Amino acid sequence: MSPESGAGGKKGLALILGGSGFVGTRLAPLLREQGWAVRIGDVRRSEAFPDLWMECDVTSPESLRKAVTGAAVIINLAAEHRDDVRPLSRYDEVNVEGARKVCDAAREAGIGKIIFTSSVAVYGFQPKPVDEAGPFDPFNAYGKTKLEAEGVYRAWAEKDAARTLTMVRPTVVFGEGNRGNVYNLLHQIASGKFLMVGAGKNVKSMAYVGNVAAFLAHVLSMGPGVHILNYVDGPDMDAITLVEHIRKCLGKKGSAPRFPKSLAMMGGHLLDVVARMSGRTFPISAIRVRKFCESTQFRAERVTGTGFVPPYTLAEGLARTIAFEFPAKQ
Repeated sequence: MSPESGAGGKKGLALILGGSGFVGTRLAPLLREQGWAVRIGDVRRSEAFPDLWMECDVTSPESLRKAVTGAAVIINLAAEHRDDVRPLSRYDEVNVEGARKVCDAAREAGIGKIIFTSSVAVYGFQPKPVDEAGPFDPFNAYGKTKLEAEGVYRAWAEKDAARTLTMVRPTVVFGEGNRGNVYNLLHQIASGKFLMVGAGKNVKSMAYVGNVAAFLAHVLSMGPGVHILNYVDGPDMDAITLVEHIRKCLGKKGSAPRFPKSLAMMGGHLLDVVARMSGRTFPISAIRVRKFCESTQFRAERVTGTGFVPPYTLAEGLARTIAFEFPAKQ
């Protein structure tokens, strides 16, 4: 029998692909509270919910057929997203070909509702805040393949007017237990090794995992059609304000020392070469320096139009994450 659980499963079975990860682990209990039975399909065992887990690889049609059996909705969180994935073809295999296989499995199983987590990476670096209309200019393989995957899902939805496709493009997501770029920033500041690179006037849009999971649960109620929504927790902060807020949460006084962007980029490129030659990974790379120094600001007015109210403010999300990750620094 397939692993699944919920409050009687009154709303049916929700399959969370990639559900063993950061967002899925927060989403699963919210869906169960809403009355959904939940199944987690992932190549990795769910440490938080082993009883809900079924091994599933989105690149494998056979495992997808088993995972989608009995599901009323598919929520696809599965993706190759790290900056250092090799070979680059892996992005296409998981993000694009995986999308095709998910759509094929949904069609075969008669599933008419899919929620797909895309990314603001489809916009690339833009000189001003952008909404869901773009423009689109992804700068890396991750963003390019996410944009291609959106086209695959859209084609699936447009073949039947009764189908529901909701594509959510979150900005950078952070929170307790995550080890992405925001955690690296927090860790560097907490350890006293952080240097403010550049002028710090660039604005950063961010999203707390507790709010992202709550929003994904919220959009399950959306009806037929194609719905595309950016997700951002405001108000946005510039890099200086963000760093000073983090320092305050950590009980640090004064300001962070400054470092020229040009030198930081040179150091990032050097470490990239060392990483390729040695197979090691480093918390600093050229793309991470660029991401920190660029404005990455997005508009998400459509979220308000859905009636969604975030459970946490951005400041609360940062404070909760810092308290969890660095309790000795409080």
